Amino acid sequence: MAQIPIKRSIERVPGGMMIVPLLIGSLVATFLPDMPKFFGSFTNALFTGSLPILAVFYVCMGASIDVKATPYLLKKGGVLFATKVGTAVLIGVIMGHFLGEQPISSGIFAGISTLAVVAAMNDTNGGLYMALMGQYGRSEDVGAYSVMSLESGPFLTMVTLGVAGLAAFPWPTLVGAILPLLLGMLLGNLDREMRDFLAKAVPVMIPFFALALGASLDLHKVWQAGLLGIGLGVAVVLVTGIPLYFADRLSGGTGVAGVAAANTAGNAAAVPALVAAANPVYADAASTATLLVAACVVVTAVLSPILTSMVAKRYKARHGESEPSVVAEREVVR
Repeated sequence: MAQIPIKRSIERVPGGMMIVPLLIGSLVATFLPDMPKFFGSFTNALFTGSLPILAVFYVCMGASIDVKATPYLLKKGGVLFATKVGTAVLIGVIMGHFLGEQPISSGIFAGISTLAVVAAMNDTNGGLYMALMGQYGRSEDVGAYSVMSLESGPFLTMVTLGVAGLAAFPWPTLVGAILPLLLGMLLGNLDREMRDFLAKAVPVMIPFFALALGASLDLHKVWQAGLLGIGLGVAVVLVTGIPLYFADRLSGGTGVAGVAAANTAGNAAAVPALVAAANPVYADAASTATLLVAACVVVTAVLSPILTSMVAKRYKARHGESEPSVVAEREVVR
């Protein structure tokens, strides 16, 4: 039988394993909204079961986090983690003061909400970061994502919204948001075979929860959200990229790792729906926020590599070395 390169074609799209199923789900929701219910059973569950799928996803994600990271990994990952989340908190506080929980209802910025901006800024695209650092950084910089992966999930977004003075979440809800990740970390660190077993499921789960999320979105709003998504994507790269660059430099890095972390993870598109499920006051903002964050994933996946390459070449030109990693390795030897 002739083989069709479906997977390869999807992966050519930035964030394709998240974006393409999301789009398919949106098409079903827009043109065949009653189809899942018509077939019912497992078919309906496939299009409406994003929360259970995400719960499993975060258990598997947690299992991939090694708590026995070396001091360098803790330092590098901790600095980038604190800077990324700290920037999101600061922006969340400012926007929360002016917008509250609800999205802007009219004008060219209609649909923008504190939830959308915080969700887009809070979570780093791990695959993109590791690929960029594999090309432009040190192997240790790649491993720093083991700390940064704690950004995954709705927990930090909920905390950020609470810090911003918006509608808070009861402590059981906050704990419940991070328990699957902690359970996965416990399993993965107690048993290396469990880590290998569960970690393999992380990329597999992405298209499934993306499809279910897309099935709740109306494509009539996509054009507007797409334009805003481009602006939000640019804002994420610049607003988080600048402090990340300087934080990386101040911690002894080249700045390349900081810029490589200035992007949005594909699974961040799931966060608005999870937040709205935990607190209905965010329900109005969640649907548009999902589209905005999904667009942001694509935009940052294009801009972040370009900016990372420019910073790496600039560092190379200043230090007269073939790669930033060469300089870093010589500094370690010294």
